Amino acid sequence: MYAAGFTDVGVARSQNQDAIFVCNKQFGALPNLFIVADGMGGHKAGDVASNMAIEHFTKYILDYKMQDFVTPENYLDLLMSAAKTADEKIAAKAASDEDMKGMGTTLTACTITDDKIFYVHIGDSRAYFVNHYGMKQITTDHTFVEELLRTGRISEEEARTHPKRNVITKVLGMPEGMEADAKVVELGDAASILLCSDGLTNMLDKDAMMKIINGLGYVEHRTRYLIEEANGNGGLDNISAVLIDVNR
Repeated sequence: MYAAGFTDVGVARSQNQDAIFVCNKQFGALPNLFIVADGMGGHKAGDVASNMAIEHFTKYILDYKMQDFVTPENYLDLLMSAAKTADEKIAAKAASDEDMKGMGTTLTACTITDDKIFYVHIGDSRAYFVNHYGMKQITTDHTFVEELLRTGRISEEEARTHPKRNVITKVLGMPEGMEADAKVVELGDAASILLCSDGLTNMLDKDAMMKIINGLGYVEHRTRYLIEEANGNGGLDNISAVLIDVNR
């Protein structure tokens, strides 16, 4: 397994509120760890939220005192506990600092074994399975438009241009607490896994991403190329991509 991750401010923004984490080897009790977080909030709050998410998430994993007893059956519990800790830290910071009021962040974090991906997810940063036959989103966006789409009130075509398509319904740091998804999915015939912020998916369609991911070159080159192409199409937001080759 090979992996690479990059984050970029984009063309239109002056500050990068995305943050990523890539560890392709044992990390605490986990065999590896990959994270994308996309912060939001005024002033520098989004930047603070995404970096706090990764800081406290990874610290929880490393500091976990029962590491010797963790097995794959416990990976989801460990990921969820780390996300809950990060959520509480961000919410506390937002409540105690007026400049940070209302801040939050998406989080998509996973660990991968030979045949499964274990992930925790909140917000609209995504995880995809990719091979030469297709590209499948395995996370579900926590957005207003996704709810309309899921209940059949709008079509996929309408969702792409809906005026509220960027309204997120769940993030880390919400005062009422975290409602994240946690799932185990068989890798099946996935050749690569992509974690990314919406700054990538809003600038590139699936066909363009697939062509790059399945193309020639080391994983670092293909990951950078994704970001370069997103910037070439406008780069309207911060762009983050973590690409993991699991069976290439």
